[in-house]
Amino acid sequence: MPNNRFAFFNGEIVPIEQATVSVMTNALNYGTGCFEGIRGYWNADEQQLFVFQLRAHMERLHRSCKILFMQLPYTVDQLCQITIDLLRKEEFREDVYIRPLVYKSDPAIAVRLNDMNDAFTLFAVGFGQYIDKSALKVCVSSWRRIEDNIIPSRAKVSGAYVNSALAKTEALLNGFDEAIVLGGDGQVAEASAANLFIVRDNILVTPPITGDILEGITRKVVVDLAQNELGLNVVERAIDRTELYIADEAFFCGTGAEIKPIVEIDRRIVGDAQVGPIGSKLVQLYADMVRGRSERYREWCTPVY
Repeated sequence: MPNNRFAFFNGEIVPIEQATVSVMTNALNYGTGCFEGIRGYWNADEQQLFVFQLRAHMERLHRSCKILFMQLPYTVDQLCQITIDLLRKEEFREDVYIRPLVYKSDPAIAVRLNDMNDAFTLFAVGFGQYIDKSALKVCVSSWRRIEDNIIPSRAKVSGAYVNSALAKTEALLNGFDEAIVLGGDGQVAEASAANLFIVRDNILVTPPITGDILEGITRKVVVDLAQNELGLNVVERAIDRTELYIADEAFFCGTGAEIKPIVEIDRRIVGDAQVGPIGSKLVQLYADMVRGRSERYREWCTPVY
């Protein structure tokens, strides 16, 4: 059960029981909302909760709102402060997941985005691993990734995650840990809710942001780590499905997933069936970074207390 007590709702922090909407709410009926997923990490040595890449997430939320004809009445700075205020009120002393949500709040039977009221809410819950395994066995899903001209891939649209749920459910029911989805062009896009990297001949390869993928914040962090800490070349280009089968390494990355190495794709072993050296190093670098242990990247961690 969630362990949170409060939410930011209708302009103020209220008990979570008061943060409710009508069954007629447009966003509930049609998925007309956009959101972010943000993590906070507890550093026991410093007795500090660090929110990772808070500002970058709130900037992306504003961009999603622009795509969806939504008016967000708070600046990025205000959204960051609302987040900190809520976390302080909750008094978390553990890792947390933070969910800001903008949604069409009218109780209207109307399939449109214009001429409707928008609302903003934010809550946080104690949160451990999104995928509770250190190495994954995955499949290529029969479900295709939604194309940008159907539902914008670079916006985190609430209703679009039915696509992710279908792919993830298919993978789980077939005995896998996660799914890889192909784009409308048949090229590799991403996981159900994470970006994808492969390693070939010591080069890190990832699909381009024009390849029906989310412009991932963790994806950008991984690129920075690979280039600046590991000295790797990073290439953004189309990836064929069969390239997955001959990759030296592969891994997912995302706020929820963090960095998760892949050891098997479609029953084919990746590398030597062990977490590879690049994936292993990135996992450790990322773990130190998000808990504020890396001075070089400390500015990406916002302290709560």
